Amino acid sequence: MQDQDGAALALLPFPAAADPLPGGLGPCLGDDCPAAWRDPAGVPVAHRDTNLNVFVGGDFDVREAAAESEGRNVVLGDFDLRKRAGVPQVYNIGAPGGSSRVPPSDDSDHLLVGGDLAVAQGQRLLVHDGGGAGATRYGGTLSGTVTPRAVRTPDPARQYAHLRARLTAASRCYAYEGDERRAPTGTWRTTGRETVLTGDGNADLQIFSVDADLATPTGNGTSLRFASVPEDATVLVNLYGDARRVRSLLTSGGPGLRERLLWNFPDAATVDLHGTDPFQGSILVGNPRSRTTLDLPGTNGRLYTAGSLTHTSSGSPAGRTIDATPFSGDLPACPDASGSPSPGQSSPTSGPGEDGRTQSPSPEPAPSASERAAPLATGGETPAGGTGPALSDTGAGGGEWLMGATAVLLAAGVTVAVLARRARRRE
Repeated sequence: MQDQDGAALALLPFPAAADPLPGGLGPCLGDDCPAAWRDPAGVPVAHRDTNLNVFVGGDFDVREAAAESEGRNVVLGDFDLRKRAGVPQVYNIGAPGGSSRVPPSDDSDHLLVGGDLAVAQGQRLLVHDGGGAGATRYGGTLSGTVTPRAVRTPDPARQYAHLRARLTAASRCYAYEGDERRAPTGTWRTTGRETVLTGDGNADLQIFSVDADLATPTGNGTSLRFASVPEDATVLVNLYGDARRVRSLLTSGGPGLRERLLWNFPDAATVDLHGTDPFQGSILVGNPRSRTTLDLPGTNGRLYTAGSLTHTSSGSPAGRTIDATPFSGDLPACPDASGSPSPGQSSPTSGPGEDGRTQSPSPEPAPSASERAAPLATGGETPAGGTGPALSDTGAGGGEWLMGATAVLLAAGVTVAVLARRARRRE
């Protein structure tokens, strides 16, 4: 039996200011978001979501029998599709048949790959929703078959590059206050084949501190159950350690939990997620040098990693899916990670990057039509159930008064938005 009772339970109420995920990530964006998100099923496409469902700061590898990834996918590194023989030789991006069926808009960017895009001989990458089709752009070289045809574009993921560092900063902020672990509000315990995460029954932000693998003592799968969590609370599970493994059988909790549940890995260089039932909630991996191995029947939430991702199936003949479900929770306020600058604001650099390649300064490209409609643009899309449009930088040079005023307005706006969201939830 494993037991972790959390040394110091938080005694303070939920902070007055709270944030969504950085850069406008998390909620559904656009004018055609569904009022409620259904379980994955092969139903007709009825709604659209222009926000990112998957962000990978490193490389994205598809292996074994992995089948599909829903929504808009952004990969700063390379995308490599190489499945094993004897399984369907396709990988779908956009609105796969067994997913939530809420893709990006037709003809918009469904897949952006900053580096090379490689599809093994005899295999296909399909980027469509059954009735329409999405665009695929890559910055390096192309090999293999992509349908519809992929288009080479200089630095196609540049507008999202700043998210890598901001996700790292946010992941650490959610898990630490200074150098100390953020105080939990609840406890967790594994008994037999069940892990129960028990909240305090009161706080609007339920925090759990986990410093072990979520599995049975013998390393087998465990059902994950949440208890004493208020109906509208955000749930933040911080999993500490250099390497973490989750082997889940079933995730259960109150209605709408998955839209407010975030599994956060702030430190791990290796994250292994395995299971026999769809994994509920969004996933955030903060280490830019990490490798996340996703081996689950499905994920019902956003998936954001600053590192690399392997989507696989560990020899199973069944396809594995990444399904789109928004995250609409209220997380700890993180001033260095939560702002929403316009696309392409990160300054160009030169010298070796984290992957050892040389980075050279380049002029800011003029935004394409798809970039102007991208979710991080600041001109008019409002997150469904979120806190409103992202705050745009004005571009005014100098003017310390403007920076100060912006900070004050941002703080006030965040507080008002959080209170308004809580009021709407309790109606």
